[in-house]
Amino acid sequence: MSAHVDEVVREAAKGIQAELEHLTAEMTAMFVDVIPEFRHDDAVRRLMVASTSSNLAAIVDMLALNISLDDITVPPAAAEYARRFAQHDLSLEALLRAYRLGEHMFVQWAMTTLRDLDLPTDEALAAMSRIALLTNSYIDQVIERLIDIYGNERRRWDARTDAARAAQVRAVLDTEGLDLASAEKMLSTSLRGWHLAAIVWAGPGPADQVTARLRAGAALLAAATGKALLTISADEQTSWVWISSTGRPDPDVDLLERGLRDHPALRIALGEPSSGLDGFRQTFRDAQRARDVAATGADPDRALILHSRVALAGLLVDHLTDVRAWAGRVLGDLMRDDEATVRLRETVQVFLNARGSFTDAAARLHVHKNTVHYRVRKAEELLGHPLTENRLDIEVALLTCAQLGLKHPDTSTS
Repeated sequence: MSAHVDEVVREAAKGIQAELEHLTAEMTAMFVDVIPEFRHDDAVRRLMVASTSSNLAAIVDMLALNISLDDITVPPAAAEYARRFAQHDLSLEALLRAYRLGEHMFVQWAMTTLRDLDLPTDEALAAMSRIALLTNSYIDQVIERLIDIYGNERRRWDARTDAARAAQVRAVLDTEGLDLASAEKMLSTSLRGWHLAAIVWAGPGPADQVTARLRAGAALLAAATGKALLTISADEQTSWVWISSTGRPDPDVDLLERGLRDHPALRIALGEPSSGLDGFRQTFRDAQRARDVAATGADPDRALILHSRVALAGLLVDHLTDVRAWAGRVLGDLMRDDEATVRLRETVQVFLNARGSFTDAAARLHVHKNTVHYRVRKAEELLGHPLTENRLDIEVALLTCAQLGLKHPDTSTS
């Protein structure tokens, strides 16, 4: 019986392996939806996907090839992701929770695969029991080693020369009831004027290249504002920057965008100016939300993300599942992801922004007025009612689809 169970387990593993790319996307999407700490910028998100993929591949190989648990090691991508988690001061509990949620999802996939094999009940139960046991043992073993990796990296990162400065900034950002004088003493700088925060991050590469990119980002911000910067290393690929002055900072956005064209691996999320200690915190939260919008991957080529342009999406980005479901109810088939429907959404959005002027919308889209007429009529057919009905909800749903990369709930895998 044992040999036959092993054969069934191998067959189930092969079935899961055939769908591994799709299942990896499904699992990482679940992590992002359920665990706030998993909403990263592009570079860390890619590492998170690689970590998930490598763990899934290792589990499938263990099941398919009967690999001994004694030979299991932490996949390199998973180890690096745990280090990055520590550098970001993200909780170990969130990382471990993801592994348990992932284990549960994997077991559910295995159950579905075994059901499709149409086995006798006792054989299916025996195989499922073995898959669950081996998967749980793998997760336990990897988690035990990840705890050490995370702890060692946390201690190494805390020992950096700028770690104390970063800790002080985090304390000012997070400590409730902290008065202005104490905050200024902690940072050795005045917080009474105006502040503008930015988050600068760079793509992966050799450490010296990444450092050079981050410095280039800071230099661009200094040139665009004409002000001195407070710069903190948030992790090896990310800097937090504040521009402070007695007057309201007014960055040269065109200069920033032009400068970023020379640095294709660099991204900047910019908050909105605000004043005082509360403003120091608020502008940073703005920049974080702007980066969260960038992390959805809706517009991967956009190098400069201004909170002022994505403020609504920034408020909604932590609720992607609910927002996607709501937008699907509002837009119906107008939320489909094919090229023609995407073009209809873009046309409707421009048309509504043009206050219902076909002529103005045509000019903005560089198409004939009759084309706008046709597309609006097709969009209304998909909606099942005129654009004038439920207009505000339609506008908000279109905006969130565009800025968060939302797809119809029936077709989305992200």
